[in-house]
Amino acid sequence: MSEGGVPSVADAIREAATRLSATSDTARLDAELLMAHALGISRSDMLLRGMRDPAPQGFEALVARRIAHEPVAYITGSAEFYGLDLQVSPAVLIPRGDSETLIDAGREHFADRASPQRILDLGTGSGALLLAALSLWPEAQGLGLDASMPALRVARCNATKLDMAERARFLRRSWRKGDWRRDLGTFDLILCNPPYVEDAAALDPQVRDHEPASALFAGAEGLDDYRILLPQIRPLLTNTGIAIFEIGAAQQSAVGEIARNQGFSPRFCKDLAKRPRAMIVSQSF
Repeated sequence: MSEGGVPSVADAIREAATRLSATSDTARLDAELLMAHALGISRSDMLLRGMRDPAPQGFEALVARRIAHEPVAYITGSAEFYGLDLQVSPAVLIPRGDSETLIDAGREHFADRASPQRILDLGTGSGALLLAALSLWPEAQGLGLDASMPALRVARCNATKLDMAERARFLRRSWRKGDWRRDLGTFDLILCNPPYVEDAAALDPQVRDHEPASALFAGAEGLDDYRILLPQIRPLLTNTGIAIFEIGAAQQSAVGEIARNQGFSPRFCKDLAKRPRAMIVSQSF
């Protein structure tokens, strides 16, 4: 307890983590992130220097939101992806570590090849995939497409925040409309994390009730968007370019079949949990 009867930061975090354990598998981390946000400092600074300080009044309201299953990233307005600090809002999916598999796959592919010069991100959301790729290849130019204007506003803010606004362009386009590819040109690297959740899938309340359904659900089998995109991807690729799609952990066989039906010989990469997470296709395989 700090002076004046106000709980210390350490005590408030401990108590909040106990209450959050019924809601979250990462209760202690959630409490620390929310406290750092309430204090207006980084989590590392808080852990090093702020644990004996009095807990701020606003912390309890943040904890109440998390207990109601609101994701921490939406409460704090930020999420980390591939070492980048990104702004997020309920207009976009929260970037997840699984999606970093796509960036790692691209990095490995181009390790012994010329770096990509033009990068396309289909369904860019927060801009996470595109901006992570641009951070790896500083000579590249990027284009992000999304059907949602609120999502595009978030992506543009992130590009500006990361000093990439001159290299990253964003357009409102929907691949469900026939003219979406007009005037785009070709790309050395295409990244895509499409909706791939089955319509009837049972999701955690923090996902189901808070993240945008249009970026999650893709028909009864979760395959609708692969069926739309894979027949249209070849004209967007340079002769040596590749397209990398995120897939659900149990979708390798089904999505691979869709790709093979379009004449591709797909390759797959696994995430850190050893689940198939990224599918790579190109003009040559």
